[in-house]
Amino acid sequence: MSAFAFDISARDGAARTGVLHTARGEIRTPAFMPVGTAATVKALTVDQVKSTGADIILGNTYHLMLRPGPERLERLGGLHRFMRWDGPILTDSGGFQVMSLSGISKVTEESVTFRSHIDGSRHVLTPERSIEIQADRLGADIVMQLDQCVSWPAEEAEAAAAMRLSDRWGRRSKAAFGQRDRQALFGIQQGSTFEALRRESAERLVEAGFDGYAIGGLAVGEGHAAMCDVLDYAPGFLPADRPRYLMGVGKPVDLVEAVARGVDMFDCVLPTRSGRHGQAWTWEGSVNLKNARFAEDDSPLDENLDCPASRDYAKAYLHHLVKAEEILGQVLLSWHNITFFQVLMAAMRGAIAEGRFEAFRKDFHSRLAGGAEGS
Repeated sequence: MSAFAFDISARDGAARTGVLHTARGEIRTPAFMPVGTAATVKALTVDQVKSTGADIILGNTYHLMLRPGPERLERLGGLHRFMRWDGPILTDSGGFQVMSLSGISKVTEESVTFRSHIDGSRHVLTPERSIEIQADRLGADIVMQLDQCVSWPAEEAEAAAAMRLSDRWGRRSKAAFGQRDRQALFGIQQGSTFEALRRESAERLVEAGFDGYAIGGLAVGEGHAAMCDVLDYAPGFLPADRPRYLMGVGKPVDLVEAVARGVDMFDCVLPTRSGRHGQAWTWEGSVNLKNARFAEDDSPLDENLDCPASRDYAKAYLHHLVKAEEILGQVLLSWHNITFFQVLMAAMRGAIAEGRFEAFRKDFHSRLAGGAEGS
């Protein structure tokens, strides 16, 4: 029996829409989770994030364990209270950042040992410690197992070894997590771009039994086409009655194509990272507000979006803010981008519910192809 009920209300091809019921509220799927790396969605207040329509946000275990520290966060009432977010929070395990940021020193059967990118201090992360931090100290609603994600391209033997280590760590994560009524634990499928490994990983995960299942090891440099090739089969190996979460993805076109292949949940730093660098996402693709052609453009980014940043400010003003390196420009573009991503998800949910997802998908690609800059 899974901790959270997952009701799928409609299917259209492989795409599906529904609701994941959590103790802190409903998550409408397909769902995009804004990334709150260090207990904040960068440049935005909690109220601004809520105004975009986001049901859930993501917290980053690696960054929070280094600063301010999990025990301090627990003393301060947990992550929800600390950052004033009362909806669901999913936390990643810390494993990906350990591999990519820390100047990793050692992976063994027991643990991963690494040095902090902040001050060089030495840390040891085991599956059990990752669960303790996420579930007991931070108080996350959805907790991820510790896994090993290989870089791309990877040799099949390397990908197989990492996948099987992830399986063993997943079982240890599950044992440490135990039975909980108000929190859920997701397992992570690995296997790089090798179909046989993805199938084996899924079989191992299902045997262990998790509340939900993530597809890991993508968006690591393989490109959109290769990602879609993996998504042609990888989601289908996972249980159809549980949520499927594609980690770290992505651009709007990635989201649409992944939903078409049966994925329910997403997270990515792209909307806020783009916003901090002068880039806005629209139905016609990405727009670079640094471009001189916007210097006297009095039109808004999107007058039809119910977001002040999208509707009430001229592109000329946003261009000026970006060129002047004013903080307000980063705030407004991040706010617009998160709103656009949430509107995109809502549009996909509606299209699936009404049995017109394929028409939506074709129209999306048509508008993208006609855009000035593309995505």
